[in-house]
Amino acid sequence: MENKTSPKFIFLGNPEFGAIILEKLIEEDYKPTLVITNPDKPVGRKKILTSPPVKLIAQKYNIPITQPERIITLKEQLQNIDPDLIIVAAFGQILPKEILEIPKYGCLNIHPSLLPRWQGASPIQFTILYGDGETGVTIILMDEKMDHGQIISNIKYPISDIKITYKELEKDLAKLGAELLIKVIPEWINGKIKPRPQDESEATFTKILDREDGKIDWRKSAQDIERQIRAFDPWPGSYCFWPEDGRKKRMIILKANVLEQKSHGPFGVEGKTFLAPNSRIAVQAGKDFLIIEELQMEGAKPTTSEEFLKGNLDLIGYTLE
Repeated sequence: MENKTSPKFIFLGNPEFGAIILEKLIEEDYKPTLVITNPDKPVGRKKILTSPPVKLIAQKYNIPITQPERIITLKEQLQNIDPDLIIVAAFGQILPKEILEIPKYGCLNIHPSLLPRWQGASPIQFTILYGDGETGVTIILMDEKMDHGQIISNIKYPISDIKITYKELEKDLAKLGAELLIKVIPEWINGKIKPRPQDESEATFTKILDREDGKIDWRKSAQDIERQIRAFDPWPGSYCFWPEDGRKKRMIILKANVLEQKSHGPFGVEGKTFLAPNSRIAVQAGKDFLIIEELQMEGAKPTTSEEFLKGNLDLIGYTLE
């Protein structure tokens, strides 16, 4: 059935978080007039041209798509559409004033954290990285600063699974955000919600992650490293180097656990490897041991720690860098 109260809106987004929200909106008869997403980019070692997940959803439902390098270049096109709303979910560009002023009811951003905690580009990763016991989704009325706008609504999400991964949390928060947005849209356009400013004294900030952020620092506690592994999968990954035969081999750690150290002081230098129970790799961290469950050597397929050691037992006793 057609949703008679559905406003004319434009959807902006790129990754899976935005794709899940877009599809949930469409399923509830909130279908955008236009979807704006980033240009296709080469991905992986073979540089395969890959579309953003949001584009794939738009194609699935035959929604017009445009992929600008810079959103400001679409100013005239968006003015001609004359939308009621612009909805943003992980778009990755700050919208200039000229764009923010176009829709009648403003631009709404769905942000996967309880703002003002974790403003910025990587809120889900930082939630896991810092071991937060609670997160959520916040819908804000956007202004010219990143994640700074007034709060329209939010919803909390307790993290009961202490081993939750980035992909799992992204999916859960996207579903939660879509549900909240579907409830908020009619209330917002009918003037039933009064936005409130964020308390900037409580703001915490994230950053755009790059490859170097994934380098493991073995001086950190095993718990901190294990959180990093869950937070940074799939990007930028968590990796170290195995110095062998005069060269350094990159090792990506995909899954790990923490083994509490009973004795006082380090059992060895940080990064040194030991043979753990069940033929797994244990690594001395700044506090406790990191037990590697799954790993991937650069250029090879993922494998379990046990399988890897069958052909690489000489790793034991080395110090990973």
